[in-house]
Amino acid sequence: MNGGHGRRAQRDVVVTGIGAVTPVGNTAPDTWSALAAGISGIGRISTFDPGSFSVRIAGQVRDLPDAPAAMDLSRWELLTRAGRFGVVAAAEAVADAGGFAAHHEPGNRGVFVGGHVGRPEPEELAQIGLVRRRSAGAEIHRRDPESTLRCDQGVDLAAIAEVAGCRGPISGISTACASATHAIGEAMRRIQAGEITMAVAGGQDSLTTWLDVSGFALLGALTTRYNDDPTRASRPFDAERDGFVLGEGSVLMVLEDRRIAEVRGARILGRVSGYASTMNAYRITDSPPDGGGSITAMANAIADAGVEPDAVDCVYAHGTSTPGNDISETAAIKKVFGAHAYELLVTSPKSMTGHLTAGAGALNVLGALYGFRDGLVTPTINLEHPDPKLDLDYVPNHARASEVSTAVVNSFAFGGTNASLVLEAP
Repeated sequence: MNGGHGRRAQRDVVVTGIGAVTPVGNTAPDTWSALAAGISGIGRISTFDPGSFSVRIAGQVRDLPDAPAAMDLSRWELLTRAGRFGVVAAAEAVADAGGFAAHHEPGNRGVFVGGHVGRPEPEELAQIGLVRRRSAGAEIHRRDPESTLRCDQGVDLAAIAEVAGCRGPISGISTACASATHAIGEAMRRIQAGEITMAVAGGQDSLTTWLDVSGFALLGALTTRYNDDPTRASRPFDAERDGFVLGEGSVLMVLEDRRIAEVRGARILGRVSGYASTMNAYRITDSPPDGGGSITAMANAIADAGVEPDAVDCVYAHGTSTPGNDISETAAIKKVFGAHAYELLVTSPKSMTGHLTAGAGALNVLGALYGFRDGLVTPTINLEHPDPKLDLDYVPNHARASEVSTAVVNSFAFGGTNASLVLEAP
């Protein structure tokens, strides 16, 4: 059992608001509408000229909204691209949750956000290298003092806390592609334990710079076959998958102690009832073919929620579109669920957005929560060629009407970190 938490007396944790800035929509409802319709947000990279790169496509946010009205503009100027996504998503989530200020003391409100540790912008790194080459290393690169703040993850978190009026614990979690799922799970734990009563949690990321694209391309992790047909590039579980597509964006949500949410008459989107995390200790970039630690992550999260595996209706999969990950995750699902695996709906929103990396797990949570509301499971698009090794129901190409009551969300990261959540309908 993860962290020793079982089904003992503890506070129920519910989601009452959600915000999103993603490649398919700059709000949570727009993102959901696109996912439900099977619309791809993948296109040519616009943050730099990718003409000489082997990979020229990504899932990118288009037309980023302005700073929220509650945001100090001097702080907005210091935020990273990912940080701006996060602040806009946080403001939307807070507004969506509606009127909680009188029910949660500022000191009882936390912020738990998954993201990558800050660093100088690639343009500045290039300038540093240029200065050193010109001067044989004798000249010191003169940094703008504010550039230090612009690459500090804490500045992004502080801005989110400002928008949400949070004065309680703040935690930035950087566990690669599992970051958002870990952040939501850790926020859930704090509320369950009674340490706080409310949290803003989720993830944000933007790895669509020339440095990141070139790095992932050199690893051989990205698809290079669809530069001229980008909407078909991300194809989880398809026999012709050959790598993932980078994406960017943020999904954040308001988590609350259920008792307080009900007292204030909040609309409840769903309950976060189980969480577990594990480590593969296998390879840095590959998942174990037999499922490895992802088996334990799913099984422990289900046990933590106090439900039987047969009660789960849907898995929002990590589903990256890489040959190895999709085989590993499918093997893990079969191991955890046995014969019931063939009754599950398994879907991957990454087929439409690309891989939001540190924000990916929160996008899956968005899909599950709105799916509860609308009785719909989003599709895995581009699943055109069945892979005989992958024989589950991956909801190919079109959304499926289904009354889902319990869903599992998976995130499996570079480095071997695994995290799973269990969500239940309100």
